[in-house]
Amino acid sequence: MRQNLFKIVIIFLMGTMFCSAQLSNLAKIDYTRLPIGNSDVGYDRFRGLFNYPIKLNEDSFLLVGLDYSKIELSFDKRVTNFDIDAIDDFQLLDINIGYTYKMNDNWRIGARLSTGYSSNLVKKLTFEDAVFSGDLVFINDKRKDSTVSKPYRLILGVSYSENRGIPFPLPFISYYRKFHPKWSYNLGVPKSNLQYHFSEKSRFKMVAELDGFTANIQDGLLVNDEDIANKANMSIIIAGFRYEYKLTKHLELYANLANIISSSAKLKDKKHNTVTTVNKNNFYYFKTGIRFKI
Repeated sequence: MRQNLFKIVIIFLMGTMFCSAQLSNLAKIDYTRLPIGNSDVGYDRFRGLFNYPIKLNEDSFLLVGLDYSKIELSFDKRVTNFDIDAIDDFQLLDINIGYTYKMNDNWRIGARLSTGYSSNLVKKLTFEDAVFSGDLVFINDKRKDSTVSKPYRLILGVSYSENRGIPFPLPFISYYRKFHPKWSYNLGVPKSNLQYHFSEKSRFKMVAELDGFTANIQDGLLVNDEDIANKANMSIIIAGFRYEYKLTKHLELYANLANIISSSAKLKDKKHNTVTTVNKNNFYYFKTGIRFKI
């Protein structure tokens, strides 16, 4: 029972991670590195995200964007029960359409629909490579309200993604509060943090969050000379430190250095049953990038 609950939490985190990013990032380029260390697989991810806002009126915007990732897996030569060269490279692309509208002085609504592909792309795209997702959130943002003694932001909603492997929506909750001129925190999923604000431009965070991906394996992959794997899945829970520096009001540099709390690398069949698990004993996690945020 405990193991099944842990799996559900992992899937929940993976789905809501993308929802959180779409709320504030208009453009982002970053690089993630998970050294192979003593495990059987390492992870490198190059990601670019772009959302173009279209102002409909004073209170509403339409956002159209792309989110592209190139993922490179590096396997230890001890992995011999499948062809490691067949899944050392994956590409993910999402085409996003979002809408946000200010309902009243306290609440704003945001919605996103997304379609794209997630695959190793050894041949032309098929419907099996396609992925669909959507989010609906309500935002109460008082971070810049001068009448509030301790600024906060509350986000409530639902999130759906075929990448999770669960065919129904899941809740999304995030709560941010600045309780001191130099200190603030964010509680929820997919990430939580405690922040120290050095200045208006610079801040330091203790963070806990999740990274990972799910992708289609075109034509399947023979495992252990008898099973066929159709999906690759990697999930990573990290805890560590993050530094952010604002170059301008909206342009920000960031870097993460963290330890791996839990990780999972699996190959699954069409029914989402695990075909094989790859040994994961990675210890360090590094990410750096630049983003333009609202």
